[in-house]
Amino acid sequence: MDVMEVIRGRRSVRAFKSEDVPSEIVEKLIDAARWAPSAGNIQPWKFIVVRNPETKRRLGSAAFGQAFIEEAPVVIVVCADEACYSQRYGVRGEALYCIQDTAAAIQNIHLVAYALKLGTCWVGAFRENEVREILRVPYGIRPVALIPVGYSAEAPKPPRRKPVCEIVYYDTF
Repeated sequence: MDVMEVIRGRRSVRAFKSEDVPSEIVEKLIDAARWAPSAGNIQPWKFIVVRNPETKRRLGSAAFGQAFIEEAPVVIVVCADEACYSQRYGVRGEALYCIQDTAAAIQNIHLVAYALKLGTCWVGAFRENEVREILRVPYGIRPVALIPVGYSAEAPKPPRRKPVCEIVYYDTF
């Protein structure tokens, strides 16, 4: 599969088969994430791999009742170490760069998962403090996304995309 095929083929999956995802595959997803670019090569990401059914249920509840989260065999919770940027880049690094860098890692997970015939969904809607409590995430580390991972039980249709001419500007806005 070429890169554009993966980019165009990936979908947000919200229904999963009960088939387990082997640890070796989860490790490939994490490995892909750690190769994402990051400001100053700081690599602010931390990953929590959740397989425990009760923990997944609680995460689904913290995500405003998104029950499909607990259906997935694995949930990867991606966190950003905000503090690691403040010394080098100040407030902008802590508030922006670590989120941008973590988002790049998240995208890598989605693309590699699709290439490995897995379904994922980027879940950003959740009560952050509740997720922090459920997973015992320490101060200074921020949960950014919940990524349910599993074999898809659905085939979502491609979403509409704006044409390039509506979104690109040259030289100035």
